[in-house]
Amino acid sequence: MPKRSSGSPGKADWGEIHFTEVTRSTRADFENLFEQAGGPKYCWCMAWRLLDNREHLGNDERKRAMMALIAAGTPVGIVAHAEGKTIGWGSVAPRETYRKLSPQQDDSEAGVWSIVCFYVPRALRSRGLATALLDAAIDHAFAKGARTIEAYPVDQASPSYRFMGFRDMFVARGFHEIGMAGSRRHVMRLER
Repeated sequence: MPKRSSGSPGKADWGEIHFTEVTRSTRADFENLFEQAGGPKYCWCMAWRLLDNREHLGNDERKRAMMALIAAGTPVGIVAHAEGKTIGWGSVAPRETYRKLSPQQDDSEAGVWSIVCFYVPRALRSRGLATALLDAAIDHAFAKGARTIEAYPVDQASPSYRFMGFRDMFVARGFHEIGMAGSRRHVMRLER
């Protein structure tokens, strides 16, 4: 997976950032990131994934469900590393591995990957890491065979769904809007 350096505009300032796909062999990095203080261990990035009885599951059940996906070889996303630490997460996977994400969704389309979540620890925010994760997620999806990448970001002032990214960072990378999913989430696409 690509490396990004701090020399590019809008990139984080840690030196080189490395991105790794979360797999059976790298899942410990993902687990450690989510289990650290302030990490999103309440959801384990299962909010948009296919999961029975989601409203009644606790953190441990969500973690087990995510670990089962990883163990089965299902693509779930990427992590960012800098200075020997795991510093961020981006959920990018084939759209069919998620539940329905928008009213416009045509399940007969092939080759669509979705970007649905970013996690950057609070102490590292506002340093360009989400943008670097987005760039790496785009590269990763296209390298894995995506023909189209779909995302569901919100406006900067949105009071919710901020974990899905901000509309402006997707527009800056060539995504175009095709509709809305609810009142806040923009449905945006990038084709190769």
